[in-house]
Amino acid sequence: MKISLSLLLTSLFFFTACAQKKSDKLTIKVMTTNKMRVDIWSDVMCPFCYIGKRKFETALAAFPDRKSVEVVWHSFQINPTLAHQPDKDFYTYVAELKGQSREWSIRIHESLIQTAKSVGLDYRLDQAKITNSFDAHRVIQLAKKDHLTNEVEERFFKAYFTEGALMSDHATLIKLAVEAGLAEHEVRQVLDSDRYADDVKKDGEKVKSLGASGVPFFLMNQKYAVSGAQTSEFFTETLTRAFKSWRADNPASLEINNGPICTPEGKCE
Repeated sequence: MKISLSLLLTSLFFFTACAQKKSDKLTIKVMTTNKMRVDIWSDVMCPFCYIGKRKFETALAAFPDRKSVEVVWHSFQINPTLAHQPDKDFYTYVAELKGQSREWSIRIHESLIQTAKSVGLDYRLDQAKITNSFDAHRVIQLAKKDHLTNEVEERFFKAYFTEGALMSDHATLIKLAVEAGLAEHEVRQVLDSDRYADDVKKDGEKVKSLGASGVPFFLMNQKYAVSGAQTSEFFTETLTRAFKSWRADNPASLEINNGPICTPEGKCE
């Protein structure tokens, strides 16, 4: 069987172009213009807030679209008028608040300690110091500038519930904030002034306007609210519902970067 020279050359050109195409990858990226927001209100001295943070993080880590989720932290003070009480630990404070004995307080908080342990947290409530968290929240507001709120929240939580840190002491807050990644001179400037005081108060007012009676409080896509330290499974369900709603309003688009191609018509270019 004879094969014409022109047909042979055409075939050779076609397969050469296709071979070249293998080295020029077609890149397809799913692009989104923004991310779904998850707003979280908490107090660094709230035991359920730290537990809630862990349970939410577990759900988010396993969420398929986690890269399209943005977490925004907000301030909330459980007791804005609380003053530093150096002679009281967590157990004593709650006992007096409820008109009970310290032994009673230790007993009823055992389940809380076990719940914390179940999500990898070591609560040492006998070391937790009773004080005001307002300045800690002002530092957290500062952290928003450098997108380090999660890191600062985490460091402050551990310091209070595990390390027995005094969360109203400026030297302590500076040390912890620097460990979390903030610039020391900026933290000092905030604590030596009244900066972010209004932001802390506005955060608290905002969550109350949403109908929250306490923290932690999670708001997903401005539509789906979760109050309290719910299970990771519940967070997953709510994330899924919220993201489905968000995606419907924010469809993904494709960014295609082409190299040399061969079309069905036999054109290779």
